[in-house]
Amino acid sequence: MSRRSLHLNAPDATVLRARLDRMKEAAAGTGVLIAPGSDLRYLIGQAGGSFERLTTLVIPADGNPAIVVPKMEAPGFGDVPLDELGIEVLTWVDGDDPYAVAAARLGKADRVAVSDFTPALHVLALREALPAAEQVLAGPIVRELRMRKDAAEIEALREAGAAIDRVHARVGDWLRAGRTEREVGADIEAAIVEEGHERADFVIVGSGPNGASPHHDVSDRVIEAGDVVVVDIGGPIPAGYNSDSTRTYSVGEPRDAGVLATYAVLQEAQQAAVDAVRPGVTAASIDKAARDVIEAAGLGELFIHRTGHGIGLDVHEEPYIVSGNELILQPGMAFSVEPGIYSDGNWGARIEDIVIVTETGVEPVNHRPHTLTIV
Repeated sequence: MSRRSLHLNAPDATVLRARLDRMKEAAAGTGVLIAPGSDLRYLIGQAGGSFERLTTLVIPADGNPAIVVPKMEAPGFGDVPLDELGIEVLTWVDGDDPYAVAAARLGKADRVAVSDFTPALHVLALREALPAAEQVLAGPIVRELRMRKDAAEIEALREAGAAIDRVHARVGDWLRAGRTEREVGADIEAAIVEEGHERADFVIVGSGPNGASPHHDVSDRVIEAGDVVVVDIGGPIPAGYNSDSTRTYSVGEPRDAGVLATYAVLQEAQQAAVDAVRPGVTAASIDKAARDVIEAAGLGELFIHRTGHGIGLDVHEEPYIVSGNELILQPGMAFSVEPGIYSDGNWGARIEDIVIVTETGVEPVNHRPHTLTIV
């Protein structure tokens, strides 16, 4: 992907400035260093690039933020409204010490939060530049901001959901006996772009026994009549927000006995979890709603992963819908609801929708049928 495409469809400066202000407030006196990636895109509308040369957004506890960037990379931030955001550009060239530049901007900070995915070579060098400062992860600060989507983010997730629904509506054109998973996956990948995504981030076509592996990719296995096939697909739209939706198909009538009865349990479990979503309940309670249905049917050992994950600028982000997560759901949180049942060596099935917590309940952004689709 080109550098330019990393900041297409960025929010306006007013939205970005509000995010920076909330970030500073949430940091509560802690200096923050934000590396290139989705956190940087959330705050300034540009993801930047991660190289051996340091690029970082410096948000001091006191004073205005600055972006430390190699002079040769500075033009890549030309479309970012840095002046309106009150961000000073601090460039450096090979032979300079960029870590000293970042450290000087932070002043005498005794605590510095560093982006979770900052390369170790930068983390260790920053530690040397700030030996007296406690170094912590910035993730707990940033996720509090990113978990609750604003109106523009929610609209982008709706757009992404509609785009991936259009792809699922076409799967029957490609999924048939005699073709390989890889061939079907290539058609799906092309359609993901045709239907409005920048690219396909993942395409899972798990046929027959491969469907029992939740993170199977594609293979050269030839799809057979009677196969149950898990199709899990998604990617970012130009605004940067991601789709992620799974539907399960059968090539003709299912070959294995018990598929329809088991799938009915899965469908009930997925709907029970969606119906349980509302403000004020815990993330763990949504996982439990799905798991209770599957366990009551005696299939609990075949549900081998969490019920869901947050989604936004990253495909996987907070909140995670998993047992033990007592996070209270709030309006604007967005996540997947995707229970699965997997019979190792035989077949698997999963149903996945992205949902958004509203003021009174839940809004799914995916609307393809949940029934086992016979193609």
